[in-house]
Amino acid sequence: MSDARSNWSSKIGFVLAATGSAVGLGAIWKFPYMAGANGGSAFILPFIAMVLFFGVILIMAEMIIGRAGRGSVVTSFKRIAGKAWIPLGFIGVLTAFVIMTYYSTVGGWCLTYLFEAIRGNAASSDLALLEKTFKLTVSSPVSAIVYQTGFLAITAGVLIFGVNKGIERISKILMPLLFVLMVVLIIRGLTLPGAMEGLKFLFSPRWDEVTANSLLNAMGFTFFSLSVGMGIMITYGSYIHHSEDIPSSAIWVAVLAFISCILAGLMVIPPVIAFGLNPSAGPGLTFITMPAVFSHIPLGNVFAVCFYGCLLVAALTSMISLFEVPLAYLMDEWKFSRKGASFALFVALTICSIPAALSMGPWSDYTILGKNIFDATDYLACNILMPLSAIFVIALTGWFFFDKTSYELNVNKKRSPGYMKFVRFMLAFVAPCFIAVVAISNFL
Repeated sequence: MSDARSNWSSKIGFVLAATGSAVGLGAIWKFPYMAGANGGSAFILPFIAMVLFFGVILIMAEMIIGRAGRGSVVTSFKRIAGKAWIPLGFIGVLTAFVIMTYYSTVGGWCLTYLFEAIRGNAASSDLALLEKTFKLTVSSPVSAIVYQTGFLAITAGVLIFGVNKGIERISKILMPLLFVLMVVLIIRGLTLPGAMEGLKFLFSPRWDEVTANSLLNAMGFTFFSLSVGMGIMITYGSYIHHSEDIPSSAIWVAVLAFISCILAGLMVIPPVIAFGLNPSAGPGLTFITMPAVFSHIPLGNVFAVCFYGCLLVAALTSMISLFEVPLAYLMDEWKFSRKGASFALFVALTICSIPAALSMGPWSDYTILGKNIFDATDYLACNILMPLSAIFVIALTGWFFFDKTSYELNVNKKRSPGYMKFVRFMLAFVAPCFIAVVAISNFL
């Protein structure tokens, strides 16, 4: 099986692709606010510890399933545990598909704003006008669907070329580009008068603001930021050659993911604070607040292009990773060709994403438990499907088939008995508690 399946041509290619799945739009608009609102470095330090302590284990577990099963999420569950586990594996595929139905809408917004920035229309000091523009962008049915479809087409176009010529090649281009754009924007932001106040907001430890709720926020964001429970690391893990060491790869992915979050904070918060704007605006931070920042600095339109280019790259790398999950399922279980599977998914997502695209416009009155379609879909994916999928991953690797876990961890590097006991303890007892706390806190 392993000889017939594609493999990453290099470790760096895999690490960059896997990191791209984690470095999405949430890191850019969610992390800066969460860090600032939950005690600065008093939030960041627990977040980093949780990424390294819990995150690495969860990433490892998914990679182990993928490489042991050498297939999609469903195929890997079936090969490792038998046909009874197929429905449990399918939850990971479903999670990725559901997320894409609304994430593609946000990707369409990024594409819209990049085009507007290129045209010189993405910077204004009039916050009321910027807010009105954003509302028009998200509520216009034609614009929302056209740009969303364009974003999906770009994603499908990349994946048609496969693992090496598609995912790996584009990741080697886009991830370094993302980091370069971030550094350019960070340098410019830190040169603004008053930017040091932004650094204080982001990094000064305010231990009096550390509460049980802030630690729960750190746990939740750890889970969210590493893309676990979506089937991505299982699918990507199925392309890892047995010459690669899974624990070291997992550590690299986790480290690059939290570095990206820190860079996102440095990119956004200092200029926002420097101009006395609101750093807690969520999506509005990137589509309303940042355009106001660009209007106050020389060459603002140039930096607006860099910023929205950065956003689009982050959205695209995450979307490529999500798209590969059901794509691999169609190829492995239904024997689609890669081109056929890419086209079928493109058509299915174009149709299924329309409700999210229209949920802030013509369909805004349609709600589910008080949430519009976009928010309800996000709630379903992040609060129910992701934790559920992660629990089944832990059950497979830590409870019922630890022999497979042990083999994958020792196949190219002999681990000590103490190391293996620690891994099993983390998988079987600590990780489930972590996932349960995150899931329960989401409902409170």
